[in-house]
Amino acid sequence: MTVIRQQDFIDSVADALQFISYYHPADFIQALSRAYRAEQSPAAKDAMAQILTNSRMCAAGHRPICQDTGIVVAFVKVGMQVQWDATLDVLEMVNEGVRRAYLNPDNVLRASIVSDPAGARKNTRDNTPAVVHVELVQGDKVEVRIAAKGGGSENKAVMKMLNPGDDIVEWVLQSVQGMGAGWCPPGMLGIGIGGTAEKAVLLAKESLMQTMDMTELKARGAQNRLEELRIELFNKINALGIGAQGLGGLATVLDVKILDYPTHAASKPVAIIPNCAATRHIHFELDGAGPAEFTPPKLEDYPDVHWQPAQDALRVNLDTVTREQISQWQPGDTVLLSGKLLTGRDAAHKRIVEMLARGEKLPEGVDFNGRFIYYVGPVDPVQGEAVGPAGPTTATRMDKYTEVMLAQTGLMGMVGKAERGKIAIEAIKKHAAVSLIAVGGAAYLVSRAIRSAKVIAFADLGMEAIYEFEVEDMPVTVAVDTQGRSIHDIGPAEWRKRIGMIPVISI
Repeated sequence: MTVIRQQDFIDSVADALQFISYYHPADFIQALSRAYRAEQSPAAKDAMAQILTNSRMCAAGHRPICQDTGIVVAFVKVGMQVQWDATLDVLEMVNEGVRRAYLNPDNVLRASIVSDPAGARKNTRDNTPAVVHVELVQGDKVEVRIAAKGGGSENKAVMKMLNPGDDIVEWVLQSVQGMGAGWCPPGMLGIGIGGTAEKAVLLAKESLMQTMDMTELKARGAQNRLEELRIELFNKINALGIGAQGLGGLATVLDVKILDYPTHAASKPVAIIPNCAATRHIHFELDGAGPAEFTPPKLEDYPDVHWQPAQDALRVNLDTVTREQISQWQPGDTVLLSGKLLTGRDAAHKRIVEMLARGEKLPEGVDFNGRFIYYVGPVDPVQGEAVGPAGPTTATRMDKYTEVMLAQTGLMGMVGKAERGKIAIEAIKKHAAVSLIAVGGAAYLVSRAIRSAKVIAFADLGMEAIYEFEVEDMPVTVAVDTQGRSIHDIGPAEWRKRIGMIPVISI
């Protein structure tokens, strides 16, 4: 009988979460490298170059790939011949591992979990609790598959009870188009088919723990219906032309994974969960011999990609930029921002709008007139950093606040990731403002442009507080111009047409 020590389990979970915070899975890097080499869209290729460069930087510096260090999801299979030397249960041990990983002073990870989700939404400050699925199986070992799932991609999960005769491919394609770019493509789609509603969703999540192997699958050919479905969906999704960060291009997905389960004759449950460009998961097994060990990848195995800003990028001083100047910007333009940049996410926007509705003044130092706001919740700094990894959060979530912010604060521009919705674009056009995007999945690279950072309001909100950043040559792209034209409409539409004339390229 195998005896698993409590400390070995906790240490393994903590080490695993630190490991995946700064090391991408090797299969993801290989798949993204192939996509980068094949990409013909300059904007998408630039975005992928930033992601690949960021990945190498994080591996070398042991800092998070993304500022959103995720909600922890663990699938734990416990052999029925295992004996525990523990005073905590499995869920408590996982949470203790999470706590130690996220509070590690050498590489602090962002605490994103809030309790009372329908009410106060108070940050738990240590990223617990995790979501844990425990299964008793035959054997004398403990197998753990653990991931840190970003909120932007998780928010794009969809599930539907299809009729038995409905076309799965048709529904998936419609769903992917509806997801937009908030899930930070290119990445992987996990699909669950069958069972019941909750089983389909669980299958989709579990499928994301698998290794990317689309190149190998296409080379050898499908051997069953699910493999045929994977290839068909891979080709047709990429033909949508959404591309990296939704900018338009050849690579929207790097792989499509599917797990299925028998279902009721009257049902066809299907769920989709995307994994973003900050794909983070790892598997380990405990056999009683001590904690798990993780072998770092070699930096020389990373692709020889070192992003640099385009020579024709427009350099902008945020402290002096005018509305006349931003009116000349076009969707897709590359811009390098320097100067003072305020930040604010969901909780800060909600509080600001409520204060304005009550006729209250904003906190001292919070003046948006003629300024730009960055939708970000950064990681805490370590070792002399001005700020930790500080990539963008999904701009779409701020759409409902955009009219008030532009009309009542004098805000001139916004920086986030993904597309803006109809109400936000109407407000942007009405007030002759602009919306910019930074690359999701390049958080450490972006943070290198931040020279100083200080909290100026709402410190109680933790990572959602309002900061003032001093930035130098922070890379962004014009997403929506003052006329309301969006690169997330223009780019994919162009590449959807172009892909029809481009021979199929294996990535």
